[in-house]
Amino acid sequence: MSSPEESRAAPRLIALARFGPVLAMGLLVLGAAARPGIAADDAAAGEMLYDAKCGGCHSVERNRIGPLHRGVVGRPVASVPGYSYSPALKRLGGRWTPARLDRWLSGTQKMAPGSKMYLEIDDPAQRRAIISYLGSVSKASPR
Repeated sequence: MSSPEESRAAPRLIALARFGPVLAMGLLVLGAAARPGIAADDAAAGEMLYDAKCGGCHSVERNRIGPLHRGVVGRPVASVPGYSYSPALKRLGGRWTPARLDRWLSGTQKMAPGSKMYLEIDDPAQRRAIISYLGSVSKASPR
């Protein structure tokens, strides 16, 4: 026969077995929401980050202090008509792939010393979100 303590504990264990996975999932969701990085494929969050971190100098629609970004994913480097690129960026050559944009956003002066842009986004999740947004406003986004 079981003790009174064991009898009182049994319903708690049954409840924990039933609701434990739900509670664990809830804690995981809360933990993910509280982390500083954001979902890599979240173009909407990427747009907000783009506006906050890039929008002071760049626009998707027109050249400003920096070149326009519509179509940047897959576009040749330093190729926007009407924008005056630095010699450092012109020397880079190639195309803006997601991987190359990630490297660029992690340290523009490391990638192209002497370029006009000074930016470092340390959080890889933020870089991925911005690149996801840029891909969503680009005609063709290479995988």
